[in-house]
Amino acid sequence: MAYTKDDPRSALATSSREVPSGTAIAAPQFLDFSVLPPDATSPDGSHRWITRGQNFVLIYTEPAAGDVIWRSTLRSEQVVLLIDERSALRGTDATGVQHEVVGPAQVVVPPGESTLTATGTGPIAQLLQSDEEEWAAQASNAAAYAEPHPHVAPLQLWPEPVDGYRWRTYRMADVPADPKRFGRIFRTRAFMVNFMPPSTGPRDATRMSPHFHDDFEQASLVVAGTYVHHIQTPWGTDGTQWRPEDHVQVGSPSVTIIPPPTVHTSQSIGWRTNHLIDIFAGPRHDFSARPGWVLNAAEYPAPTT
Repeated sequence: MAYTKDDPRSALATSSREVPSGTAIAAPQFLDFSVLPPDATSPDGSHRWITRGQNFVLIYTEPAAGDVIWRSTLRSEQVVLLIDERSALRGTDATGVQHEVVGPAQVVVPPGESTLTATGTGPIAQLLQSDEEEWAAQASNAAAYAEPHPHVAPLQLWPEPVDGYRWRTYRMADVPADPKRFGRIFRTRAFMVNFMPPSTGPRDATRMSPHFHDDFEQASLVVAGTYVHHIQTPWGTDGTQWRPEDHVQVGSPSVTIIPPPTVHTSQSIGWRTNHLIDIFAGPRHDFSARPGWVLNAAEYPAPTT
């Protein structure tokens, strides 16, 4: 792993894992919704894309104001991301209580029946566990997971929230900037989301951060600007499995699924606003071990063993 000295991630423990052998490393997936047509369009004009990773389903909606974008029942919590100031919703959970939220914000909806109505026109993303089979089957890339990817660890749920399941709203405006903290990280039992702050202009190419993950996917959701995802698949002993490096430009919105243990880093190249949100299923132990990084750690405890 390579980080600049002032990058908060430079304090993370490094891995010594060797290149895995015997099983192929999955290819990265680049799903650029700026060029791909929506998977569904509602009668009121909301556009929806559905994609998945091994442990998660992501639903990305560009809503029409007033449209009911979700009415369903889940066995597990879902995470809802209100991407910017135009994103707004009215939600009802199984208790029947209504909640009004304006973005940018992250919402956790408890298990059971829920309804989400868009009250703005800004984008909204939903994260579900992939064992919600009805939704996993609707993903445009469902075929890529017909067989589990061998290097991705199965989802292990973290402990239940200390005060039980309930509707939770985390507004980004309530998170003060802190250069010692990496981004704005929240977790649940199944997810960890780094709601990175937007940036302006291209990334300094002399300050990149190539790194890899041993056994979990990363989903990079670009919601503004233009990025190049640089991804290198390590070489094992089987040369028939070698793959050229990827240096793929994506627009917004887009989702790139980065498999382990590929070496990767993302480079914003747009001259205006660039904004990327990183998604992991389940939560990361290394980020969770850093004091103050996980902003709702008091509500969602880490495992004790």
